[in-house]
Amino acid sequence: MSENSLGGKVTGVNGNMVSVAFTDRVTQNEVAYVITGNKERLKSEVIRVRGREADIQVFESTGGVKVGDDVEFTGQMLSVELGPGLLQQVYDGLQNPLPELARQAGYFLKRGLYVYPLDREKAWDYTPVAKVGDTLRAGDTVGTVPEGIFTHRIMLPFAWNGEWKITWAKDAGSYPITTVVAKASNGVEEREITMVQTWPVKIPITSYRERLMPREPLVTQVRIIDTFFPVAKGGAFCTPGPFGAGKTVLQHSLSQHSEVDIVIVAACGERAGEVVEILREFPHLEDPRTGRNLIDRTIIICNTSSMPVAAREASIYTSVTLAEYYRQMGLSVLLLADSTSRWAQALREVSGRLEEIPGEEAFPAYLESLVASFYERAGLVRLNDGGQGSVTICGAVSPAGGNFEEPVTQATLKVVGSFLALSRDRANARRYPAIHPLESWSKYNSLVDKNKVQEAKAMLQAGNEVDQMMKVVGEEGTPTADFVTYLKSEFIDSVYLQQNTFDKVDSTCGAKRQEYVFDKLLSVLRKSFNFPGKNEARTYFQRLRQRFLDWNYAAWESEAFQEAEAKIDEMLASQA
Repeated sequence: MSENSLGGKVTGVNGNMVSVAFTDRVTQNEVAYVITGNKERLKSEVIRVRGREADIQVFESTGGVKVGDDVEFTGQMLSVELGPGLLQQVYDGLQNPLPELARQAGYFLKRGLYVYPLDREKAWDYTPVAKVGDTLRAGDTVGTVPEGIFTHRIMLPFAWNGEWKITWAKDAGSYPITTVVAKASNGVEEREITMVQTWPVKIPITSYRERLMPREPLVTQVRIIDTFFPVAKGGAFCTPGPFGAGKTVLQHSLSQHSEVDIVIVAACGERAGEVVEILREFPHLEDPRTGRNLIDRTIIICNTSSMPVAAREASIYTSVTLAEYYRQMGLSVLLLADSTSRWAQALREVSGRLEEIPGEEAFPAYLESLVASFYERAGLVRLNDGGQGSVTICGAVSPAGGNFEEPVTQATLKVVGSFLALSRDRANARRYPAIHPLESWSKYNSLVDKNKVQEAKAMLQAGNEVDQMMKVVGEEGTPTADFVTYLKSEFIDSVYLQQNTFDKVDSTCGAKRQEYVFDKLLSVLRKSFNFPGKNEARTYFQRLRQRFLDWNYAAWESEAFQEAEAKIDEMLASQA
């Protein structure tokens, strides 16, 4: 054991929860290591302290751990390393780089193997910004290094309180991240600053001037989201839906096409196959904003369903801490958590082992406060230097059987600003993205005027009512005017709400194009049609629908785009 560490002895083992008797002080959420008989060090976290006994959850299999084994308490909370080199990395929930683990252990990861999250040997081109005599606060820039397409700021550690005066600064040059680049004093003590710092994952980073209300829409290039159920930069939204409704494909689409600087994908308890898909695709996908590979501005946190459950909980906090770190540099970050239901199940398992009084469906009674504390770490902030940064959180929820009344979905609904309900019926009808236009909602500002959006929503609602009526009385008993209303609502669905994610053009729809196409769509909805019968109405709308789809597949402002629009105008003019 190290000189600073405190010890204890194992008194009981229950799954991945171990009870420990200790003699000195132990704090909640402290990191501990269980030392097995063959000297394996198993990382764990203190989750409850009662008298002289602590309960710790182990992030590995506890096979072979026995009563009397030594436990080493580190005195530090579960933390992540923050510094240059995070981008392009694939981590597990404890921030171990998986490629490096694979290099050391082969195909099957060994228990008790932990690696530095950041490369200690790679040299970075450091440029000092703060000069000797400058006064800084936590989060202020000391120097910069280039990291891919971004300028990575080396900041005064977030844990330092008050004002610090720079007493020594290193010259520009190429150094590894552990190099001391500056020294600062607060009048009482002098401390060293390196390019890397650590921060506890369960404590939000608050080294900024103020939080701002999210108002600017985050352009995802998915029409149904941007127009009907928008998301704001710095907001929080969720995508609940049953299995097979398209949650993961939607999140992949958001990660590729959303207008943000950095994407963090937290695969928390999802199937390993979906994570493999990300790992295979992202290094080869071209980022349309930069022309480089998408992986260059992505961090992937991997905790698949086959990995230990305890680390699943840590992966959610690890990912949001990394997102907050890049927000401190004035960047906009999108965090995709797939799926928060698996995280909640990990919380349920821990709560059960602690023998706490269960809440609804055996989830812990404090589930709502934990879900809220996660989503509330999203936000738009004004930094100390006047710049702005944002973290936008998208949480996928996988309710059993698609039941939105279950506790995780209900707890999430109370704290998000946009709710994108994925529907089994729409997925079965191959209407993708399968976001239900009548069950979803958003509190954020749309790209399009809200009165126009309300007009289209009213048409969708009216069309749905006619559809329900037709299921009872049949098409023959429906007046032609009502049937045209139904056709108009189906028209909105097929040409605007649905999008082909595998088509090069239709998979993305920019803000200007959305506004332009939506105005054209409204002209169809507002037009009074006079058809002699239902068959003529159906035939007309089928042809008009095909013209619109051809228009969707034409590149914005291209010759083909203008030709397709001319055909639509001609067809609308024929029904004067």
